[in-house]
Amino acid sequence: MEWQQFEYFQTLARMQHVTRAAEELSISQSALSRSIARFEDEIGVPLFERQGRSIRLNRYGQIFLKSVDCMMNEFYKGKQEIQDLLEPEQGQVSLGFLHTLSTNLIPDLIASFRTQYPKINFQLKQSPSHILLEQLQLGELDLCLIAPMEIKPPIQWTKLWSEELFVIVPEGHKLANRESIMLKEIADETFILLKKGYSLRITIEQLFEEVGITPKVTFEGEEADTVAGLVAAGLGISILPDLKGIDKSKISQISVDWPKCQRLIGIARVEGRYLSPAAEKFKKFILEDFEIPE
Repeated sequence: MEWQQFEYFQTLARMQHVTRAAEELSISQSALSRSIARFEDEIGVPLFERQGRSIRLNRYGQIFLKSVDCMMNEFYKGKQEIQDLLEPEQGQVSLGFLHTLSTNLIPDLIASFRTQYPKINFQLKQSPSHILLEQLQLGELDLCLIAPMEIKPPIQWTKLWSEELFVIVPEGHKLANRESIMLKEIADETFILLKKGYSLRITIEQLFEEVGITPKVTFEGEEADTVAGLVAAGLGISILPDLKGIDKSKISQISVDWPKCQRLIGIARVEGRYLSPAAEKFKKFILEDFEIPE
């Protein structure tokens, strides 16, 4: 049994079309058919059902495909680990982060890191925490910078910092000149918030619940700078962290005396999962930057 036969089987099982599978593998249809037939002989059972030109996995093929997928994944993982060891100063880091971190922290962090490791590249993904956690568990991301929402094994989360949340109002608002307020003072306002499911939205809803506020939400957005822009246009107020890199000329940030308005941000990874040297270097860089012991 040859390694190529596993690759041929996996490709045909995924595409379930001999012509397209042969084209993807850059071999003839007859060569693919002969290889699959020999493969089935060695396994001892037919793995596909054939009806004319159509072909699909039978129940034996479905069972066997799971093992082949695991075997192939382990092979490519091992191959990648070896390549990483041969080129430790290169590679790619797949990083997920919250939308509200995109205005200044992520660009500054990556720019600072790449002054030391200019050959390491990044694949970036910004999404709500729950989506980032799903992608982290699936292996689509190496690391995430997220709030501690729904964290459970095998996810390992390490706190990096906490940041204050401010009430954001447009210029000319009755509270615009106040340095601080109590949260209950904005109970009757109309709000512009991030969409439900976003970790910042969850944190804000928890704060509202603590003081008995049922917010009137008129707009929901996916980006913090969009929310700030709508506030600046006088369409409502919001609660946001201190967003550097956005125009604040038409808004006011007001501290909250009670309850304490803040959120936590940390770095998450899957415990025990292999990280490439590039991802390990970035993780270490972040922990050192925030003075967190490993």
